[in-house]
Amino acid sequence: MPSLRDIAGKIEFTLLAAAIAVAGGIYGFVEMAEVARGEEGHALDTAILLALRDPADPSRGLGPFWMPDAVRDITALGSGAVLVMIIAAVVIYLALARQTAAALFVLVSVAGGQMLSSMLKIGIDRPRPEIVPHLTEVHTLSFPSGHAMLSAVTYLTLGALAARIAPSRALKVYFILLAVLATLLVGVSRVYLGVHWPSDVVAGWCAGAAWAMLCWLVAQWLLRRRASDGRIEAAVGK
Repeated sequence: MPSLRDIAGKIEFTLLAAAIAVAGGIYGFVEMAEVARGEEGHALDTAILLALRDPADPSRGLGPFWMPDAVRDITALGSGAVLVMIIAAVVIYLALARQTAAALFVLVSVAGGQMLSSMLKIGIDRPRPEIVPHLTEVHTLSFPSGHAMLSAVTYLTLGALAARIAPSRALKVYFILLAVLATLLVGVSRVYLGVHWPSDVVAGWCAGAAWAMLCWLVAQWLLRRRASDGRIEAAVGK
């Protein structure tokens, strides 16, 4: 009978951490959905939005005169056009490098995240905040933040892919932290611009992270299954 140490030694903690991230993301999204449907937490949403504006003129964001333009540049990192160009460039590169499985993984992960985001918006049907003037144009529903969710899906997926092939632990950590930073900056920019409630952004982060990690877990399972099948075929061939 294997000891607890033997069992623990077989656990891959990266997979466990990813599974915990999926569960935590789903839980966080459900909690934020309750906030979006009711009044609980709405006061905090409002307080954060107002805290990012000039008290004397709510149409002005906090910070120097150039801050709104800089934030709009940051929020563009989560726009559909920019993300499509990034994903197209990555997928084409992987295809040319004959990394078909990796290209398919990126494409399915991001395209699936886009469809999931659209369905979640329709399901919750939360209007945009109107307590402060919007500092950029918006035309869709508010919950969850599509910019936050798709940034999480795209950048975390690419970060995980880059970390997998990175030759050192330091580079792996760097790629993951860079992906997390880009995701956080895009989400915060949506609140600063007044086009999302903070709970919309948190929900987008949770849903996006959960989806990206779920896709990563499925990809790992498929890789292991293929490797296992290859070992079986090699053993049979002997």
